[in-house]
Amino acid sequence: MGTQENEQTGVTGRRMLLGAAVLGAGGAVLGLSGTARAGEARHGGGGLRSLPKPTIIGHRGASGYRPEHTLAAYQLALDMGADIVEAGDLVPTKDGHLVCRHEPEIGGTTDVADHPEFAGRKKTKVLDGVSVTGWFTEDFTLAELKTLRAIERIPANRPHNTLYNGRWEIPTFEEVLKWQDEQTRRRGKQVWIYPELKHPTYFRKLGLGLEDRVAKVLHKHGKDRRNSPVVLQSFEPTSIQRLNKLVDNPLVVLLSAANDRPWDFVETGDPRTVADLVRPAGLREIASYAQGIGPTLDLVIPKDAKGNLTTPTTLVADAHKVGLVLHPWTLRNENPFLPANFRKGTDADAYGDVFGAYKAYFATGIDGVFTDQPDTGVLAREDFVNG
Repeated sequence: MGTQENEQTGVTGRRMLLGAAVLGAGGAVLGLSGTARAGEARHGGGGLRSLPKPTIIGHRGASGYRPEHTLAAYQLALDMGADIVEAGDLVPTKDGHLVCRHEPEIGGTTDVADHPEFAGRKKTKVLDGVSVTGWFTEDFTLAELKTLRAIERIPANRPHNTLYNGRWEIPTFEEVLKWQDEQTRRRGKQVWIYPELKHPTYFRKLGLGLEDRVAKVLHKHGKDRRNSPVVLQSFEPTSIQRLNKLVDNPLVVLLSAANDRPWDFVETGDPRTVADLVRPAGLREIASYAQGIGPTLDLVIPKDAKGNLTTPTTLVADAHKVGLVLHPWTLRNENPFLPANFRKGTDADAYGDVFGAYKAYFATGIDGVFTDQPDTGVLAREDFVNG
């Protein structure tokens, strides 16, 4: 998902670029000639203008069907029609490489527990104020992490994904960028990715700051420009502000529950909560250094005490008023992740009325959505656009 991610002129240009993602319904390319599309595929220029609205973002790849943050999950997301792939929740290794894992703790997403040689690496750490026990990427070299294999993170909800446990390794950010180029060449159109910087304050305190590392890798691959096909996101607004000074990519601030405080705010004594950030003044401030927000779906349509959807908030209109794009997270097909009024039965891995849920969220005017099942999202968009 997104990141809290030159000055006035660059900011305006980037906002216009990401804002172009809202143009063009139903996947139609907006009047681009074959020559223009070929140039776009080579250079990334104008690629967002070809994306349909609402934009379908493959959340950690097609994580409803494959273990998340593997090249296989990213590949499948593209094959299923995702417009952008969230290729990379970025965390560092002990020797400073960036790898793609949902969290720095990897006990739940890799087979590290089956490696007796790493039994002594299991630790308890405080991560953004929460005590977490497990194995952490910052305690492993890249070579050591490459001996591990990915496993399904939520097997109770996705038992079918456990079929693929142990098949794929942990990709590095550089490998993802090379994969992106390869897929762009093979498909004849620009592939876009949407990496997130995870726990920037935590890693900065360990001497493993993320922003400079991400900027360096993007610069090396020529993907740190205004028209580069890489959207950066983070839950820490100050991380996005740092990135705004380092790269010219589109930037997105992720927003969790209304009563939460971003961890960088906690560390610096900033008393504001997410509720403050989604008010008009907070959105105007975000728009001064970012081009979009990635709010939890509950900030778009709250739920009542029984988990049913209620009345939409004014967030979509308020964000659009200051030029921000909205890419909320995360729609999933399985019952436990859906609003109560769209569930069918009680099985934890059974699908509910997810098409009804998509319709309700799309109707608010959001510009796109993160989804674990991109094929479902593409069909839901088709229904919405043609309905």
